[in-house]
Amino acid sequence: MTAPQPDPSAPAEREVPGGRPAATALTSCALEVAGVVAGYGGGDVLRGVSLQVMDGGITCVVGPNGAGKSTLLNTISGLLRPRLGEITLHGERLTGKTPRQVLMAGVVQVPQNHSLFREMTVRENISLGGYILRERGLAERRFAGVLEMFPQVTEWLDKKAGSLSGGQQRLVEFARGLMLDPKLVILDEPSMGLAPKVLKSVFGAVRMMHDQGKTILLVEQNARAGLRLSTHGVVLENGLVRLSGSGQEVLEHPEIGALYLGGAVSADPAGGNGAAGDQAGASAANGAAPGAAR
Repeated sequence: MTAPQPDPSAPAEREVPGGRPAATALTSCALEVAGVVAGYGGGDVLRGVSLQVMDGGITCVVGPNGAGKSTLLNTISGLLRPRLGEITLHGERLTGKTPRQVLMAGVVQVPQNHSLFREMTVRENISLGGYILRERGLAERRFAGVLEMFPQVTEWLDKKAGSLSGGQQRLVEFARGLMLDPKLVILDEPSMGLAPKVLKSVFGAVRMMHDQGKTILLVEQNARAGLRLSTHGVVLENGLVRLSGSGQEVLEHPEIGALYLGGAVSADPAGGNGAAGDQAGASAANGAAPGAAR
């Protein structure tokens, strides 16, 4: 029996630096957080958080100050050990791993505050992103791939990182994070401290990483912009997931809009949101929402 031959007219599979094919369908779960309870000094900040980050998607977590967003990211990255619950990445248990072990498992976090070594060059900072790579020549190949993804960074390679603007430093941090070809990229408030006109390039870089097949978990102070960018949205409040669904569903939810977004976005002049809005409103009456995890 002859094996089926590939269709020569079919488009070639697109690849990203490191060789991982770009995701085409958001049908599988990359990261799963299940019933996580965690906090500091004996006090629980996260009180049973459960959520999923879909493979190849952008999941944006929004919520008021003190909701537990930073605690959630620190727990996923191994900086904080949960008291209860489990975190898995493509089925591999992350709970209990050290930050280095989580990094080696494929999770890279770009922190809220700028983290480049200011007195080192951009080239040196990006190269540091691949410091755990051991395969001969792999770091050089990854470096070339990252520059292909961020061509504007090429112009800054020999400049000291401290001489760059805030937006430029953020792009270099993205480039450094991609040196490990991570399975999950965590972005903690990437727009923090940046001028409005710079946000377009930063969010454009996030969108480009997504287009290249990266799975992204985003915490963003600019909730409206973050949800518009995202395939999935999660609202965290008082250490619990209050609402989850598509980015558009969360963005258009009337209650969430009033609380966190300065008013909901309506799909028609009368203020209705169509079927999705009707479903969201009905769910809100029951204290939940489409896809909500309480």
